[in-house]
Amino acid sequence: AIGVAADGTGYGLDGAIWGCELLVADLAGFTRAGHLAYVPLPGGDQAVRQPWRVAAAYLSQLYGAAFADLDIPFTRALDRARWAVLAQMIARGVNSPPASSLGRLFDAVAALIGLRGEALYEGQAAIELEAIAERDAAPYPFDLADGAPFRIEVGSTLAAIVRDLRGGEAPGRIAGRFHATVAAFLAAGCARARAATGLGVVALSGGVFQNRLLLEGVAAKLRGAGLDVLVPREVPANDGGLSLGQAAMAREAAGGGTKNDDEREGETPC
Repeated sequence: AIGVAADGTGYGLDGAIWGCELLVADLAGFTRAGHLAYVPLPGGDQAVRQPWRVAAAYLSQLYGAAFADLDIPFTRALDRARWAVLAQMIARGVNSPPASSLGRLFDAVAALIGLRGEALYEGQAAIELEAIAERDAAPYPFDLADGAPFRIEVGSTLAAIVRDLRGGEAPGRIAGRFHATVAAFLAAGCARARAATGLGVVALSGGVFQNRLLLEGVAAKLRGAGLDVLVPREVPANDGGLSLGQAAMAREAAGGGTKNDDEREGETPC
């Protein structure tokens, strides 16, 4: 199947923080077909509780140091002294791991539109962003950059959000367009993976898919493109479902099936 793993922060095989991965997978293993382009997380885990850090990192990546001069509420309220320290951390590669996390992108947009700069728990900003989002909004632009794996680039998305903020667009409208954008780029990524592999089944999982608006939007686009869509129903979409997947892969690695009594005879209990 094509697997979409959309979550907060998980350790990736390349040492980066993963959290928006398009995989071609079976129980024996996977290849990484595509992912959200990396952004540094200044302060590492501290960025989970302070979404403004991720928003500033995205803007800095897009506009350079001049982002602080953008005439939008986020930059007018930015603590320049605190950001100067974080910018130095990023420049020196100190406690600023690269991340492809979709959860952190949701946090960044929530902070950017003034909804939640600091969070009491992981996912709070994203939950509040979903709550205000308008339905049936048009997506912002985005890009799929060629490569192996390909990259989902959201610079044009964030630039469009900045333009809307400067134009006085309502936060709920921006939140709705952002949700539509994420649904669109995940569906586009799956279409690219299908073209490369011929696979017609997509499995959606990870904590981000607790967002009903996003889940329904992505599933509708995938089904509209003729793909079969699998979603978690009897186990949690977030971390509570990890152990089941690990057990299924371990069983496959051990040869599959359950040994009978004759096969167990003579084995040392463990």
